[in-house]
Amino acid sequence: MKTPRHLGLLAVVWLAFCALMASAAPSGAQTVQPAREPLVGDDAKAESDSELARQLQNPVGDLISLPIQNNVNFGYGPHSGTQNVLQLQPVVPFHITDDWNLITRTVIPVVWNPDSSPAPTVPVGTAPTQFTAFLSPKHPVNGFVWGAGPILQIPTLSSTTLGSSVWGGGPSAVVVWSGGPWVAGALANAVWSLGGTRGVAGNSYETFLVNPFAAYNFDDGWYVTTAPNIIANWQATGTKWTVPLGGGGGRTFRIGSLPVDLAVSAYYNVVRPEFGPRWQLSTALTFVF
Repeated sequence: MKTPRHLGLLAVVWLAFCALMASAAPSGAQTVQPAREPLVGDDAKAESDSELARQLQNPVGDLISLPIQNNVNFGYGPHSGTQNVLQLQPVVPFHITDDWNLITRTVIPVVWNPDSSPAPTVPVGTAPTQFTAFLSPKHPVNGFVWGAGPILQIPTLSSTTLGSSVWGGGPSAVVVWSGGPWVAGALANAVWSLGGTRGVAGNSYETFLVNPFAAYNFDDGWYVTTAPNIIANWQATGTKWTVPLGGGGGRTFRIGSLPVDLAVSAYYNVVRPEFGPRWQLSTALTFVF
C-alpha cells in the first residue's frame, strides 16, 4: 500500500498518462463552418483580446509573458497576522521543432512576514525559486494539449526563516482543454529536497501541489475564473493540507500596443495547517511580449 508521500508522484504520473491518451485520441469529423464577414476595427480588437485571454489561461500557451502576482494572506502565523507574497513569474517558450515546444515557467517570490514570535522571523526577504520546463506539443488534439517535465527548487532565500536552503526537484505535468469560451485543466507537481535533515528544525521537504483551473470567457477580453492551489506538506506536523475555495475574474486589454491582463480573486482555506492563512486575496498583472 502506498504511503501518503507517494501520492504526489502518482498524481503527476496519472495526469501525464491522461494527457498522452487525450493527444492520441482520433480527431472527430470536421464540420463545415458558415462563412462570415471579416471583423474590422473595434470588433476585431475585442475578439483578439478574448483570444489572448484564452491563451494566457493555458499554462503551456506559446506566449512570452511576465505575470506579477501579489498574494495577501490573512490570518497567517501564531498571531493571525497578514503575510504578503509578491511573485515574479516569467514565462518563456522555446520552439524545439515544428511540432514541439519547451515552455519554461519561473516563480521568484519576495515575502513580507508578520511577527511570529517566539519563532524567529525577518520582515522581508526572498524565498526559494521554482523553475519548471514543460515539453508540450504545439498543436492541440480535440481541444486537448498537455505538458510534462521537471520542476527544480532553487535555494534563493535570503533567510532560513523563509524556506529551505536545500535544492529540490521532481516531476510536473499539466493537461488543458479549450473549447468555445472555456479553458479548463489541471497542473500538478511533486517536489522532494535533495538531502537535508528531517524534523521540526530540519531543512528537508516533501511537497505536492495540484492546481485545477477553469475560466469562462466573455466578449471584449472579460472572464471569470477559479484556480485554487491545493497543497500538501508531507513533513508537516498536524494538518498537512491547504485546500482553498473561491475564484475571481479579470480582463485582457491593451495599453497602447502592449497586451496586458489584470485579474483579481479571493480564496478561503476550508482546510489549513495550524498557522496557515484563513483566506487570500490575489491580484495578478500580466504583460505579454
